[in-house]
Amino acid sequence: MKEIRIHGRGGQGVVTAADLLAVAAFHDGKYAQAFPSFGSERMGAPVESFVKISKETVRSKTQVHKPDFLIIQDPTLFLGVDVLRGLKKDGLIIVNTDKKPEELNIKNGFRILTIPATDIALEILGRPIPNTTLLGAFAGATGIVSIEAIEKSIKGRFPGSLAEKNLKATKAAYKRIKE
Repeated sequence: MKEIRIHGRGGQGVVTAADLLAVAAFHDGKYAQAFPSFGSERMGAPVESFVKISKETVRSKTQVHKPDFLIIQDPTLFLGVDVLRGLKKDGLIIVNTDKKPEELNIKNGFRILTIPATDIALEILGRPIPNTTLLGAFAGATGIVSIEAIEKSIKGRFPGSLAEKNLKATKAAYKRIKE
């Protein structure tokens, strides 16, 4: 089983990202669970979502305490939230930033990929919501889910032009990571 924890702030689509990723895993013939962890927070408050993906039925309904992958939608969370907690030694961190991985000063030997997902989202969607852009990066970096499955998931969630814009942002990030 592969476990993913997504960190962001209310309004960035953290919960939607987890749902889309789980549905994409289903499209790829895998089993998945997705669920959030938040209270009565308002827009901008820290939010986490969890995704579990497996070739076998996922029975555990616990939060993800030892993730294989982290998706950080807001890099300012490094300042006040222990987003790295429990990440496995060979874990991968995908961070929404225009900085280079070495500029983040993460010294635990984790693999780090950075992508300016908010910039891509602003350019393509016209809104600073990086969730689908980061899913494209995740698909490109890990292969845990296919880009085709992410596309199906997005088409099933969003209507018409909103789906098309999200698909364009997703593909832009996927292509960027693959280069």
